[in-house]
Amino acid sequence: MGLQVVPDDLSGPEIAEFLREHLRDMLSVSPPESTHALDLTGLRRPDVTFWTVLDGDALVGCGALKELDPRHGEIKSMRTAGSHRGRGVASTLLTHLLAEARARNYAKLSLETGSFEFFAPARALYSKYGFTYCGPFAGYREDPNSVFMTLTL
Repeated sequence: MGLQVVPDDLSGPEIAEFLREHLRDMLSVSPPESTHALDLTGLRRPDVTFWTVLDGDALVGCGALKELDPRHGEIKSMRTAGSHRGRGVASTLLTHLLAEARARNYAKLSLETGSFEFFAPARALYSKYGFTYCGPFAGYREDPNSVFMTLTL
C-alpha cells in the first residue's frame, strides 16, 4: 500500500501515545528549557495543522506546520517511529509539508531542532532538502542546545 500522509485531529489514543513518546525522547536528550516540542494542547491550536504518516494501518510518523505569519511557517513535531527509521517516512512527510507550505504561499519555512548527535539525522535530512542554518526566529533565543534552519520557498 505504501506510505500515506493524512490530516489528524489529534483525538485518537494512538497519536496521543506517539506524541508522549516523542516528548519523552526530547526530554531525555535535551534539557527542559531547550525542549520546544509541542504537547497535544499546543498542537491543537488553530495556527497549527497536524498530519500523521500511515503505513497501512500503522502510525509510523507525524509532523505539523505552524503558521508564524501569512508568509512564514514553522515545521513542528516531526517524528518517525523507531521501527520505521531509514524507510523514507521523514522524506515523505517533509515533501508533504513543503508542498503544503508552497500551497499556502509561504515565502519561508523554518524549524528548530537539537544540536546533539541524536538530532544529526534530522539536520542531514533538512540540509538535503535545502534548509540552511540561521539564527533564532519567532521568539526563540540563542541556545547551545538548539539549531535553527530555514528554507526560502
